[in-house]
Amino acid sequence: MKKTLVCLTLSLAALSAHAKALTELRFGVDPTYAPFESKAPDGKLVGFEIDLGNEICRRLHAKCVWVETAFDGIIPALQGRKFDAILSAMSVTPKREAQVAFSSMLFNTPSSLIGPRGSTLQPTVASLKGKNVGVAQGSTQEAYAKAYWAPAGINVVSYANQELVYTDLRSGRLDVTLTDMISGSNGFLKTPQGRDYAFLGAAVNDPKTLGVGAAIGLRKSDTELRAMIDQAIADMIKDGTYQKIERRYFDFDVLGG
Repeated sequence: MKKTLVCLTLSLAALSAHAKALTELRFGVDPTYAPFESKAPDGKLVGFEIDLGNEICRRLHAKCVWVETAFDGIIPALQGRKFDAILSAMSVTPKREAQVAFSSMLFNTPSSLIGPRGSTLQPTVASLKGKNVGVAQGSTQEAYAKAYWAPAGINVVSYANQELVYTDLRSGRLDVTLTDMISGSNGFLKTPQGRDYAFLGAAVNDPKTLGVGAAIGLRKSDTELRAMIDQAIADMIKDGTYQKIERRYFDFDVLGG
């Protein structure tokens, strides 16, 4: 029992020392995924996760630093210590869990097909065979499309980010895109550029490729930082701050799915 108490004391002391040393928290982000993270006309980073990240930093008494990074290279950049954590709508999947550790869940939303309003296309192999489907490179939607659709003769086209996907969708070079439903709705369908487009068919779900929700990604060795972030998230949910931030962007519970 005495040995257990000593170990616990040392563990808490280490966590306290890390907390005192944490003066800056650097988040890697790809700001091309509204309403989670994007750039305002003045260049300022805005969005649901930006607000969550800033609140986490406030609670940890650390300065928030946002490091803009293309999503397809964001895990290597984390492992290369270009920043401390990934806060960029990163879904938790088995493949990613093999590379990084994840915080508590931040939100959970499904994926869906977007195409021209009135189109009869559906998110099935039979419907999409021979069609061009745009996806963001490094996204879970790309993983899903390449795993299940590409082998069946569907042309899956990857782009550096989702904004470029929408550009080619509008130009007619793509038939549809597979993307997150909230991002697709707020970042495209509800904008003037997306007025002629709509969700097609049912939502797509697959835990293996699309994950079970989004969280903050960290290096596996950074257990103390992960514990600190988890505590901040738990406190935000408990005292209602998470819900207050959530209501700025959504009219439903994104944490509950």
